[in-house]
Order: sequence, then C-alpha cells, then structure tokens
Amino acid sequence: MRSRRNFIKKSLLGGFSAPLLQYGSHSASSGLQTLSQKTSSDTDYWAAVRKHFILKEDQVYFNNGTIGPTPAYVINKMTDHLMHYNTHAAETDYKEGSGPELLTGYFAYQALREKIGEIIHADYKNVALIQNATFGMNYVANGLKLKAGDEIINTNQEHGGGYGAWKSLAKRHGLIYKQATMPLPANDSKEIFDAVFKLVNRKTKVIAIPHMVSVYGTIMPVKEICAEARKLGIFTVLDGAQCVGQIKVDVQDIGCDAYYSSLHKWLLAPPGNGILYINPDRIADVWTTIASYNWENQEDHGFRLMQNGTGNPALMAGFDASIDFFNAIGEDRWIGRIKTLGDYLRAQLQTLDKITIHSSVNPTMCAGLTTYALAGWTGPELQKAMWTQERLQPRSVGTELLRHSVHIYNNESEIDRAIDVMKGLS
Repeated sequence: MRSRRNFIKKSLLGGFSAPLLQYGSHSASSGLQTLSQKTSSDTDYWAAVRKHFILKEDQVYFNNGTIGPTPAYVINKMTDHLMHYNTHAAETDYKEGSGPELLTGYFAYQALREKIGEIIHADYKNVALIQNATFGMNYVANGLKLKAGDEIINTNQEHGGGYGAWKSLAKRHGLIYKQATMPLPANDSKEIFDAVFKLVNRKTKVIAIPHMVSVYGTIMPVKEICAEARKLGIFTVLDGAQCVGQIKVDVQDIGCDAYYSSLHKWLLAPPGNGILYINPDRIADVWTTIASYNWENQEDHGFRLMQNGTGNPALMAGFDASIDFFNAIGEDRWIGRIKTLGDYLRAQLQTLDKITIHSSVNPTMCAGLTTYALAGWTGPELQKAMWTQERLQPRSVGTELLRHSVHIYNNESEIDRAIDVMKGLS
C-alpha cells in the first residue's frame, strides 16, 4: 500500500511540475532577459513569448476578457514563495522585517505599489492593492458620503461589478440610480458623451462608467467625460477591469476621481489581484470601507484603503512577477501586439456576409476584445462549434453573441482558423 501511495505521489508531482521546469527559479531571470531582446522577426519573437505559457499546444484560448492564463514565470514565483515560507516558517521573524512575507492585509507593499503606479501613472500613495474590480467599486461606493435624493449615473452596459454597489446604495439610502443608454455598436465617442450628460442635473453626484465596456470592448471617451464632470463638481469613477494590460492607462491624463481594475485579465496576474486609485484631490472624500490598524492613516491613503486582513502573500509575489513579465516585453510592444491582433480579427470578420459586429470598429475605440454574431447561430452554439471543430475557446455572451479576446500568446493563424470555422457554418 505504501509503495502505491509513493508511486501516486511521485506521478502527481511529476505531472504538475514538468511544464514549469524550464522556467524554474534558477533560470527565471534569463527567461525575462530573452523577452526584452529583439529577434529577426515579429513572428519569431511572439512564438518565443508563447513558450512562456503552459497552455496546451493543440488548444487555443480566446477568453482573456474573463481571465488570463498566468505565465510560467509568474507561476514559478508563486510556488517558490509558497514552498519557501512553508518550509522556513519557524525561521521567519514576524516582527523584524520579514512579516509581510508571511501574510498580507496589514502591510504597505510600497515597492509593489510603486511598480504598478508607474504603469497607470499614479503616485503609490494613491494606489491601494485590492482583490479585484468589484472590490474597488464597493470601496468607492460605500466610502462616499451620499444622501437620499443624490443621483448616480451608470450606463446600460455595466458589468455586475460596475453597478451592484450603486444599486444597493440606492435601495438602502434612497439614492436615485440612472443608466445612460449607450449606442450599439458605438463608433462615435460624442454619442456616448451626450448619452451620459443628457441625464446630468444639479442632483448628480457620481458618474460611474466603464473605461472599456466588458461585453463589447468599447473604449469610452473617459477623458472628455471626466473633464466635464469635474467642472460640475461630479465625482467620477471608472471601471478599468478590462484595461490595465490591454490599453494604456494614465489616470492623471484621464483626470478621473477613482479608477479600479482587475489584473487577472490582461496583465496576466494571478487571480486575487486588483488595484484602486483615488485622485489625491478627492481622497479625503472616501471613507475606509474595511477597517483595521491603519484605517485612518492620512499620510498614505492607499495603504488606508487596503486594510483587509490576512491574505495569501504568494499572490503578491505573483503580482510582482507579472509586472516584471509585462515590463520585460515592454508596454508598447505588449499593447501594440494586442491591438494588431484585434484589428486583424475585425478586418477578417468584416469580410463575412452573415457576421454582425457589435463592437466598435472605430480604430480609436477598440483593442483586443471583439463581440459579434453569426446569423442562424446562437452564441453558445457558435462557441461549441469552435471548440468541437478546432479546439478554439472564445466565450459566448447571452444567447446571441460571441466575445473573442486576443492576447500576446495568440497569433494570426489561430484567428484564421476561427474565421474558417465561421465560413463553414455560414
């Protein structure tokens, strides 16, 4: 019996560790160095990038808008952390400098906040590390001082993590909740701007909208909306769940009052990592939602807003590694690749007669996420056909639509295979 148990144990360990061996901690640094180097061609470079993911070679993942696959480099950093601190727990002095490595929820993580702050162009003291975008929405909504009769504007294209807290507050405290009706498809940013401000009046206190619409991938004219709202004294909250790692984000240039994002999507961080930014001009208006030791810290407001109790520090190690992975490739090359593949997909879709694109095709309003329908087919049927015929995995949305995400581990030939499936179905 013991020999059987040992055999199973060895088999499991071998099965799970084999794909990571080439990216073990011993070779991790050199792996990132190769990412920052130039190659003879883009094709060769992105083929090399693909090898940093342990996705199966005979399958294609097109659902990054839901959750991104974590690079092997990041997985190794997380597992190394778990193994080290579970092995050496008794050697770690909790109160003498190594405490943050044992748990999260009480420590400032300044270096990590500085790194993500550089990506979104924010001072680390204005950035809180949270679990995901939904947490960010709730921290802001429950932190603002709103009263009965105050009005909140969402859109009719919100993710549940973009409207839930606002609807809850409206029901609980007698706030007035409104939804601006977005054009579909949206190819004119002025139409979006007008739809939002059509609902604004002297009672409007908050405009909470997506930076990018989750279902359709529409990039909203957030800079213009935030500028107008600021003139009127309206607090602006942006849902950036689909943005960090897919498009460039500069919160200072945008001029929003709050911005939150999930990083398990396009930045490819392990699930459980998100950020919340609050504009320093408005940070005093946001109360702490989850309170612990530093709930009233006035020197570091981002730290004040991340007092959420014990968490898994391996996730922080993975978050840190995902930023290193992103920086090794480089923001321009990373985001440029996503945009290139997204444009390629949309161009191919536009050649098909029975395809209706519900996403924007305005080059300034789209990136790596495209939603479409094929006449005569439901979204779930189309998703199933993609998988059955070619092992391609996009995501159906509702009963009619298919949402198709592309990322740096994808390539044009995989998109061609999807197009061929649709040609056959039509």
